[in-house]
Amino acid sequence: MGEKKFRSGFISIIGRPNVGKSTLLNAFLGEKLSIVSPRPQTTRNVVRGIKTGEDYQIIFLDTPGMHRAKGMLNEFMVGEALNSIKDTDGVLYMVEAHRPVMPDDRFIMEHLKVVNCPVVLAINKIDLVKKHTLLPLIKEYSEIFPFREIVPVSALTADGLEELLEVLKGILPEGPMYFPEELLTDQPERFIVSEIIREKVFLFTRQEIPYSVAVQVEGFREEKEKNLVVINAVISVERDSQKAIVIGKGGSMLKKIGTSARQDIERFLGCRVYLELFVRVEKNWTKNRRLLKEFGYR
Repeated sequence: MGEKKFRSGFISIIGRPNVGKSTLLNAFLGEKLSIVSPRPQTTRNVVRGIKTGEDYQIIFLDTPGMHRAKGMLNEFMVGEALNSIKDTDGVLYMVEAHRPVMPDDRFIMEHLKVVNCPVVLAINKIDLVKKHTLLPLIKEYSEIFPFREIVPVSALTADGLEELLEVLKGILPEGPMYFPEELLTDQPERFIVSEIIREKVFLFTRQEIPYSVAVQVEGFREEKEKNLVVINAVISVERDSQKAIVIGKGGSMLKKIGTSARQDIERFLGCRVYLELFVRVEKNWTKNRRLLKEFGYR
């Protein structure tokens, strides 16, 4: 028996907003890496998560939700998703078990027709439907696009994830270990920290606030003798009224956001964290190319 060959490669996770891409990535990694929220369009940048096994390494690209974009920020997000599928070794396309084929799904599958790698379909959220309803959906999707495999899963309950992982390993080419096996992401710590803070704004504020929020980590200082990291971050919004909501009465909302974010950041960094948050108004930043670039949406 010859030695088992090592397989490695890049797999883009794509789909409409809020289909569970980030939940799936976090489930695969066993670690909260991508921010998750019940609101659509939570993910804005491509987040890279690394899953390493005995004979494989998958670098997952968790992409923003694909949709017909309106506005500069949305155009950036869809551009990020489309760029991620150009040079990958495989595409994992996610849809929802409890929804029929949507116009945005057809839009995405049109783009997939030019992809030169295997495409696997994951039908997510099977915990929300009766099993017999899946067969007509599987048939409909398979008639629209020649998927390599179609795997029903629940990212939330982990149902079907082992089977999906085996399918994805099977489409990887032989290759080296690109990253050290203990690494879960190649993203800078500052980026993950800013995403955790932005997630908390998503969770605790209401109405249009989350879509007008950007977070920048301006200070990140380690005090090793104290096992402490001191972080200064700025939450930018578009209007004074939004600033008032994010701060809350007597600073109550900002304190709530900060406490919850600090707890997640401490788990992520494995040390104590002192987190200081500021709120700044940047008028109409989502329509300003200079500010979009400054906030990391190039």
